[in-house]
Amino acid sequence: MGREFIELFEQWAASYNQSVSGEDEEYKEVFEDYDNILEAVASRSYGTVIEFGVGTGNLTEKLIRFGRKVYGIEPSKAMREIAKERYPDLILLDGDFLQFPKIPEPVDSIVSTYAFHHLTDEEKNLAIQNYSHLLEKNGKIIFADTAFRDEEDRNQLHEYVKKQGYRHLLQDLEREYYTTIGTLDEIFRKNNFDVSFKKLNRYVWLIDATKN
Repeated sequence: MGREFIELFEQWAASYNQSVSGEDEEYKEVFEDYDNILEAVASRSYGTVIEFGVGTGNLTEKLIRFGRKVYGIEPSKAMREIAKERYPDLILLDGDFLQFPKIPEPVDSIVSTYAFHHLTDEEKNLAIQNYSHLLEKNGKIIFADTAFRDEEDRNQLHEYVKKQGYRHLLQDLEREYYTTIGTLDEIFRKNNFDVSFKKLNRYVWLIDATKN
């Protein structure tokens, strides 16, 4: 359920903001237009929001600026400590996409960036099924994450990364549970969401879903 990657994020916490700012050449295209990606997710949310994978609090900053009430869920202790230092009043809970404390009020939106790929496709379906019960009609799920248009796109992107000599990025793409837009579309629709997809950079798609 994504917790197998916690050690990675414990190690990455201190340098995470340098990576997303484009200082790491290997991951520069993954985080291209990062600020606008966060803005796109935050601006489509409303009301009381659950944010999964808070990390160091970059999306949280946008949500707060838009006036959302945020319940942050983050499994990495090191990441939680950084986010809490930035936002001492943030409600920040230990949990993940599938296992998290009960939220004590109705939830209007569920958001996440660069994290949903830590779940297998089966786990992704379980998560969206759960959120379908959690959200009322017209509730929103807005995610931004790396995905592939289809299997041909996956193969082409892997080849592109190989040619760039980005060994660590290729290992990430092969090891973690990146899926296809077709699979995501099926998961959301069978769990009573209307969903649309928009490509934001070479790697990242915006997933905008509304509960029926």
